Parts: sequence; C-alpha cells; structure tokens
Amino acid sequence: MATISSFMQHNHRQCDELFAAAEEAVACENWDQAETGWQAFTSELEAHITDKEEGQLFLAIEAVNGPMGPTMMMRSEHEQIRALLFQMSDALTAQDGAQFLGLAETLMMLMQQHNMKEENILYPMMDQCIPDEASRLQ
Repeated sequence: MATISSFMQHNHRQCDELFAAAEEAVACENWDQAETGWQAFTSELEAHITDKEEGQLFLAIEAVNGPMGPTMMMRSEHEQIRALLFQMSDALTAQDGAQFLGLAETLMMLMQQHNMKEENILYPMMDQCIPDEASRLQ
C-alpha cells in the first residue's frame, strides 16, 4: 500500500515537471505552448493544494490532533503560492516573459521550501496518524 508521503511526494514531482515545461516555453517565447503548459501546471497544483491537502489530508489530521501549527502554516503558504500564481497568470496573458520568469524564481524557491516542510514533517506525521487516508488519495 502506498503511503501518504510517497503519493504526495510523487505528486510534488509531477507539479515540478509541469512547472518546468511551462517556464521553458515562456523562456522560448512559445506563448501557445506556455499557455497550455501553465494551464496544466496550475490545474495539477490546485488539485494538489485544494483537493488533496486542504480538502482531505489537513481536515483528517486536524480531526485526530485538533487544529495544529503545521497545517495552519501550510495554508498560509498556499495563499502566498496562489498570489504568485495570479501574478504569473497576468504576466503570461501580457506575454511579459521577464516578469513571468522573475516571479517564477520566487515561486520555485517558495515551493521548494514549502515542499521540504511537507515531505520531512507533515506527511510523515500523517503516515503515522491517518494512514488510511492514503487509500483515498487519487
């Protein structure tokens, strides 16, 4: 049986690959490909954050342990990520590659730090406290 950690870490890598493809298309000024890639990335990331984490896993662990610092911090970081995504979408619509790529660096750093916290602290905690949730992830 897959664990929450293994499933969610794999999903992080999928998001990273989609992000890299969109970023590369912007760098090459291939705007059609950039738009398609950006839509794929933001859809996958939104499903990861909103459906899997906030809509399922955070609720499940909070039901066991009560509201806790790690999930509150992750929700706050999710809002920061969403704000950057909004700005990047505007830059893409304007075909402003420099603005998009500058924001992309900030987003990459934020996501890397965020993912490390989830992968090293939160997901292992979930594997111990709510292991049955792994079978519900899709």
